[in-house]
Amino acid sequence: MASRQRKKRATAGDEPPTAVGDDGAADPSTAARSEPESEPTGEREEHRDPELNRWADAIRIDSDVFESKTEIFSLEELRERVARLGTQPGVREIVRFVREVGLPRIERLVARWLASREVREIDDFGFEPAFIEPLEAVAKWFHDNYFRVESRGLEHVPDEGRVLIVANHSGTLPYDGAMVVTAVREQHPSHRRVRALVEDFIYHVPYLGTLMTRMGAVRACQENAVRLLEHDQATLVFPEGVKGIGKLFKKRYRLQRFGRGGAIRLAIKARAPIVPCAIVGAEESMPLLSKVGWLARPLGLPYIPVTPTLPLLGPLGLIPYPTKWTIDFGPPIDIPSYAADALDDRVLVNRLNEQVRSSIQEMIDRRLRERRSVFFG
Repeated sequence: MASRQRKKRATAGDEPPTAVGDDGAADPSTAARSEPESEPTGEREEHRDPELNRWADAIRIDSDVFESKTEIFSLEELRERVARLGTQPGVREIVRFVREVGLPRIERLVARWLASREVREIDDFGFEPAFIEPLEAVAKWFHDNYFRVESRGLEHVPDEGRVLIVANHSGTLPYDGAMVVTAVREQHPSHRRVRALVEDFIYHVPYLGTLMTRMGAVRACQENAVRLLEHDQATLVFPEGVKGIGKLFKKRYRLQRFGRGGAIRLAIKARAPIVPCAIVGAEESMPLLSKVGWLARPLGLPYIPVTPTLPLLGPLGLIPYPTKWTIDFGPPIDIPSYAADALDDRVLVNRLNEQVRSSIQEMIDRRLRERRSVFFG
């Protein structure tokens, strides 16, 4: 019975109990806390802008937006805060920079940066023309001033349409491919862009494979080569492959075996003419004295080259000697005249393969007989 009366007393009434003192009077401190707080007045209210005050009184302010009308800044307070912000060291430097440079110039810089972030044109193989444009100037300087490349027979490369350029491979590092691409791009009447097929190991080197792809190189395989030729591209192949750039200096300018006729089968399949290409000067630009295979295999490389400067000089050993280069393009070999069933004729494929190899070897031997100096031609 007593517990029921206590529950009733605890729940009865809407008002909270009032604390009382020892003499039975209400506690004044507790009564003061129970009264609602009034809006703050004083200096902030006195500095309120009258026009803004009338505007604030005329509108209904939702408590979800502002806790009270005192949260609205006056115009004078806003000016004071902006002026205080301008005195901060970092802000002062930004303001001074903007004044010195000028807003129009900053707008142009921002517009140029935004334009550089736009989506660029990229083909099916990852080639990005906008990426290679500044690099073409560097390649042209090496072509014209460093290696002083002299080209003959560029008229044998057609102005348009599919063509397969077959060249010898040499020089330890594949600088010869870059020079052939630059020679056709800069000296050919139609300034054709040549797409080179590169070895698979390039794509095992971090970042290098992506770089080569953006520059226009394509991973070497029959499927990629056929697609390039079907799009009427000028395609560069090196049938010797790694054996070409990996042969020792004492075997320089002796063409290695041209595989099993992969270039011939490619030309027959895509019905593209073959233009033989002979490069002289690359062998002496980086003479390969020896190579290390056991250390290169874990890295996914065919070998680690040993030259007079590499690895002795570290990264500087990758710089080739400034030898005089010559690039000859021979008369095209008419492959499209052969029927598609010629792919199964091993005798024909081997005969055409040897014909292309002999043509390149003859052009190399002719150039070597004419040459008087490795560095001056």
